[in-house]
Order: sequence, then structure tokens, then C-alpha cells
Amino acid sequence: MHRILIGFAALAALLMADSYTDSIHAFQQARDTGLRSPNGWLTLVGLFWLKPGDNTIGSADSNDFVLPKGSAPAQLGTLKLRKDQVTFVKPDGSSQTLSYGDEKPDVVHEGTISFLIIKRGDKLAVRAKDSASPVLKNFEGMKYFPVNPELHFQATFIPEAKKIPILNILGQTDLEDSPGIVEFAYKGEKYRLRPITEGDTLFFLYKDATNKINTYQAGRMLNTPLPANGKVDLDFNKSYNPPCTFTPYATCPLPPKENTLPFAVEAGEMRYKNGHADYTASLK
Repeated sequence: MHRILIGFAALAALLMADSYTDSIHAFQQARDTGLRSPNGWLTLVGLFWLKPGDNTIGSADSNDFVLPKGSAPAQLGTLKLRKDQVTFVKPDGSSQTLSYGDEKPDVVHEGTISFLIIKRGDKLAVRAKDSASPVLKNFEGMKYFPVNPELHFQATFIPEAKKIPILNILGQTDLEDSPGIVEFAYKGEKYRLRPITEGDTLFFLYKDATNKINTYQAGRMLNTPLPANGKVDLDFNKSYNPPCTFTPYATCPLPPKENTLPFAVEAGEMRYKNGHADYTASLK
């Protein structure tokens, strides 16, 4: 009887492991689908900073903002910046005032090209995408560490709300809301990370010993559900690369210094072999 119980227990553990592994593989597949989206990070083809007054945009070299040739008209139009208002004027004279921000910004479409206005600090920029981008076309998919259940924690949430400075790759610093500290134990040692709030998730920016060779040099990202009953479902198998690993046209935030783990987090997404070079070193 005892042997039978041990057999059932082992089988249950195996089924749970398979179920967990399958859930991580499903997460990775969803990540791949998102990266291959015609509106995803792999389609970025430009980040242009608006100056007061007129800013022309199109594929002709004479424009202030030059888009990929063959994807956009020679003269797509003019972006007029007046104080904090941006108006897009087409060659035919028609115009549209463009809203921007986190809540449903206006997107201009022309063939495979689209663009919108983003705000970083006190500056406004044009983020341009091309659904026919060669970077997207040549994307080979991501590689991952083997799924490691030991790097999945029911971590403790310690409330300590405050604003913390987050530096981005442009050298700009924003104050972000952090609700507290997340503490977990690994191989007999306790570690702490401080997340910021992103929508209905905790958003972790962190570095670890794998950044030197196996993962993106500037660190990785991780989202978790909000704390429940003082616990956080912290799963490093869901770690992913920031957009800057794929393109020079993203404005990625960098991990705060307190979010550096001294051990190798061999879980989650690995460095993309065709990724954009690490250009954040000068900020460190």
C-alpha cells in the first residue's frame, strides 16, 4: 500500500510539473505571437523628436523625419507643434489634431506605415512603425532557458509605497509609483526587488548575473499579478527582454540599482542573437 501511495504521489507531482511547464510554454507562445504582430515592437522604424513649429515627414531625404523608402510617400505631411498641441497636415491641406498619452492615442496610417505621438519627460516624439519591416520579416523567434520551477516563488509583499526614480536609455528620469517591496528566498538566502505599478500588474525591472553573456545586457522585465493576501506570484520563467533588444527606436526604462540580483536567474527569455547592440553602457 505504501508503495502505491508513493507511486500516486510521484505521478501527481509529474502531472503538476507537466501542467506547469505547459503553462510556461503557452506564455512563450503568446509572447512570440505578440512580437510577430504587424503592430509590435519589431515594426519600429523611427523615433523622431518634435521641434516647435513645422516638422515634415516622408521618405524623401529632404524631410525632417525620413521614413523607409518604398514604404511611405515622399511627402507624407507636416507635423505642426504649437506648445503642447500637435497637428498633422496632409499634402492636400486636410488636418488632424493628434491626441497622445497612454489612453488611446491617435494613430496615423499610410500604407504599411503608421505613427503616433509619444511623450517622454517634457519632450514629444513621433514613433513610426512599418508592418513590412525587414526586422519583423527576418525574426527567428526567441530562445529560452529550460523551464525551472525552482525560480517560481510565492513571494512576500511588504507594503512601502513611494515614488522611485526610473532612468531610461535616453538619460531621462521619471518618478514612478512603487507600492512596496517583494521578498523571496532562494537557496537559503533572502532577496528583495522593488517593482513599480503598470496597469493591474506589478512591473519588475531587474538585472542579474546572466546579463553578461546569456541575457540582454541592460536587464530584463517581468510582470506579475498584484499582491493577494500579502503574496506575489513571482515567476522568473516569465522574464522577457525589453524592446530595446530589438530596435534602437524604443525608449526603455532601466532597472533601478536596488534591483540587481547577485545570482544567475537562468529562467525566461535569453538574449536575441540578432538583437540591437547594447548602447546603454554609457548611462551606467
